[in-house]
Amino acid sequence: MPKYRNTFSSGAASAFGAWRRRAVSRAVHRGWRWVQDRGAVTAERPGPYRFGRIGAHTRLAFPLGTVFGERWIEIGDHCIVGEQVTLTVGMVPGMDLGPDPLLRLGNGVVLGRGSHVIASCEVTIGDDVFCGPYVYVTSDNHSYEDPTQPIGRQWPRSAPVVIGSGSWLGAGAVILPGARLGRNVVVAAGAVVRGEVPDHAVVAGVPAKVVRRWDEERGWTPPLRPASEPVTGPVTEPVPVPERETPEA
Repeated sequence: MPKYRNTFSSGAASAFGAWRRRAVSRAVHRGWRWVQDRGAVTAERPGPYRFGRIGAHTRLAFPLGTVFGERWIEIGDHCIVGEQVTLTVGMVPGMDLGPDPLLRLGNGVVLGRGSHVIASCEVTIGDDVFCGPYVYVTSDNHSYEDPTQPIGRQWPRSAPVVIGSGSWLGAGAVILPGARLGRNVVVAAGAVVRGEVPDHAVVAGVPAKVVRRWDEERGWTPPLRPASEPVTGPVTEPVPVPERETPEA
């Protein structure tokens, strides 16, 4: 040990430095929670946004992602919209899209963090639809009719999207233009859905296929796995569903 080192002062300085770092960290987190609370969008505190409707007890977390065309967006009661969620209507801000709303969220909808809902024609999400993080719902897709032009410069194709009440969309699911999901549909994480999905179906894969269905006479086909059984075994074969015309991917 050096002859003239003051071990008490050195230890006190180190302890004070550690206390200061903890205090600064706590202050930053308290401040950020305060900002999040004050920045959240509700019917009473819409901030800079002018949505067509925000229902009672609905809350859009701060910070939001990209938001424009909110005049044509209606959000029901008791909805939760997570951080960094993008809600857009129209190809670009400032478009006049007529008198009617184009993007409708029913009552009790949950949009997980980082999700995107993109509408240039009607997108309807029914009541009590739960979406995991990073779900992507769009009424628009690139077109590629002209092979001489870059795809991104060609005018996109659009088709309405409907997601039935009571559905659950897993993390990273993608819902393409023209998709029509029935009531109480489960979309597996990472699935890409196009076309029509019947009520009470479970879909998975790219492109998504029906892997389980329920009806009043037969119940679940194939049967549900008992809750106590481990998640192992062979992959279930897709349940046949009648072919329908669907828009180009």
